Amino acid sequence: MKNHLLRWSITAGVTLAVVAPLAGSANATVVTPPTARDGRLTQVGPIAEHGFPSWYRDSTGARLEACTTLDDPLCATLPDEVPNPDLPVSYPDNFPGEFFYQLVDATLTLNDGSKAVIGLNVEGAWANDAVVPGDQMVFGRVRIRFPAAAGKRFRITHPYGIDDLTADDKGVRMTEDAGTTPGAFGQVLNGRVGPFLKWDPSVGPAAPAGYTGDPGVEHKVVGSPYGTNFVRIEELDPRTGATLSQVGFTDTFSVQGRYATNAGVDVDQATYTTGSDGKGVVEVYATSEPDQVIEVANNPALGIRGTRLRGSGDGHYYGRFPLTGSLPANPTIEVVNAQDRPMAKKTRKLVDVVQVTKAEYDADAETLTVAASSSDRDDTPGVLSVTGYGPITGQPFTGVKAPPAAITVTSSSGGVATASLTGSGAVFGPGVPVAGATADRTSVVNQVVKLDGTGSTGEIDSYRWTQTAGPAVTLTGGTTASASFVPTEPGDYAFQLIVTGPGGEGLPATVSVTVTAAATPTAEAGADQTVVRGKAVTLDGSASTGVETYAWKQVSGPAVTLVGAASAKPGFTFPVQALPASPGPNATFVYNNDPVVLELTVTNPSGATTDRVTVRPAAESFPGGITTRYRTGNNEWRISGTSSLIAGQRITAVLGDTLTGRVIGTGPVDATGAFSIRVTGPQPGAVRTISLVTSTGGVALAQAVTVTN
Repeated sequence: MKNHLLRWSITAGVTLAVVAPLAGSANATVVTPPTARDGRLTQVGPIAEHGFPSWYRDSTGARLEACTTLDDPLCATLPDEVPNPDLPVSYPDNFPGEFFYQLVDATLTLNDGSKAVIGLNVEGAWANDAVVPGDQMVFGRVRIRFPAAAGKRFRITHPYGIDDLTADDKGVRMTEDAGTTPGAFGQVLNGRVGPFLKWDPSVGPAAPAGYTGDPGVEHKVVGSPYGTNFVRIEELDPRTGATLSQVGFTDTFSVQGRYATNAGVDVDQATYTTGSDGKGVVEVYATSEPDQVIEVANNPALGIRGTRLRGSGDGHYYGRFPLTGSLPANPTIEVVNAQDRPMAKKTRKLVDVVQVTKAEYDADAETLTVAASSSDRDDTPGVLSVTGYGPITGQPFTGVKAPPAAITVTSSSGGVATASLTGSGAVFGPGVPVAGATADRTSVVNQVVKLDGTGSTGEIDSYRWTQTAGPAVTLTGGTTASASFVPTEPGDYAFQLIVTGPGGEGLPATVSVTVTAAATPTAEAGADQTVVRGKAVTLDGSASTGVETYAWKQVSGPAVTLVGAASAKPGFTFPVQALPASPGPNATFVYNNDPVVLELTVTNPSGATTDRVTVRPAAESFPGGITTRYRTGNNEWRISGTSSLIAGQRITAVLGDTLTGRVIGTGPVDATGAFSIRVTGPQPGAVRTISLVTSTGGVALAQAVTVTN
């Protein structure tokens, strides 16, 4: 047996419950293969006595069973996985902690002489490495391991896909598991492993009869859903992903898997019917593979002899058996697949058959009426109850404001039935709408006052505003959600809003407005601001008083575009500092660090006033100092330093003591404020200083240059 059977514990890698993204590697990405997938695992077999599926089926129809024994060298578990390897495997006392339905690996010798191992398995294990009923799980695993220097990047193509991996300080170590939730045996079908791999039949020798291969002999395989029945490892450029070289390849694998000869059996339901005469019937519904010998076992307590169920040819089986004598407490029945070796057995509790004969809801009376019957009709029938409501007594359940769409009836004898509700009673209609009204609480004579009813709720067909107090006014839009008026004299005004809809007329809502004599408005443009160039600026004139209209304009500074110039709170983006054009020299370059000055004008019928606000660009410095070096041998500039603003700005370097010189280069500032410009040319000639300017307005003039070979 190859050393690939050394245990790869599920706790050794990082895994997730359903389909785990690549784990255990510094940088890992699943790459979509260029060829569409053709095939996968498709079906979970019946649960065997050990609590794991009897088999898994793939899209080719192949079924593989669990390799849980020690006596089959072509499909064995490891001796150290069994508590006592000198005894036969048995569940749960002497059962392996790990086993496989498929165990496939490829071992490659890479160009540098190191070894790479790729595992492609369908594995059975326990959630906590201990044999505990209920902790059974089966997962599909893709695992890749080989040594490599940290930072090196590789593309690994294998039968189940392509992985792009970057080594960390432990090399390339990736594990992907699909299906590590105990009892969720179908999750493995969603993983990348599948269909099963098997020896290529066109290449000798042939696989041993009944097996996908001999794990002790490496062999070419078929079964890849992408046609990639090999492992190829390529080194990539870490930055661009371009292929640098192939570092390893193999098209032979160690393969372990045994075709399922047992079909197993599942009991979908087992029910009984009894009458007052003491006679009854047991009905059994089972599933397995087609053309199996499915039988009910001899059961003296029920008076049933071993009898075969009838098959439908598509894997469904049915049996109907006489029940004689009294039904024992907690009755069970055993169903077996007589063709399996060892014989598959399933025990199922017998339950009664529950039928719901009435499930009605009266919306007017708010009552739920349920009637049901049980197949248990002897002298002590089971108690029937509606889940969430209680036992069925022949009387309706009252006070049911909102019933479920369906009710479930359970029997104390184990039966369950669900039925959809039918309803009766008067139909529902829209409720009475609710009026909601707001208004400008204060105003001045001859200024428009707005009344707002858009906050009303419900189904509304009409609005009606009426004045209830104050000097008479003419309402504009008095039958709409928003009305207005212009007062001609001071006073306290009141208005009422009534909304009407299909549910009737709602209660009125009232608002009041105090109107004062005409007065000139007061403009308040807000506090001066300091902002980083390139950032959004919000102005605030809401502290202005007596305003009917707002009007903002720019007075000076670099041009900006105002959004919402007729509102109380417009905005603009502070322009970035223009950088010198390349390559220059740039005799006309102008450094503009002026603030943006804006003016707010507010008006009402009594006049207008203005106020100004100044928005200055935030000052920038170079706290880390600036280092400048020019190498004459290769005509290379190396300029670096730090900036106090790290808002993603760019920085440009030019020759000379001012910003009008020839451009050397432009570079970004990173998240820490550091920058680096490394370019070839231009030659400085006799100039031995440079100047810097950033897009956020920072300037450093006449920085000394160190010139070396």
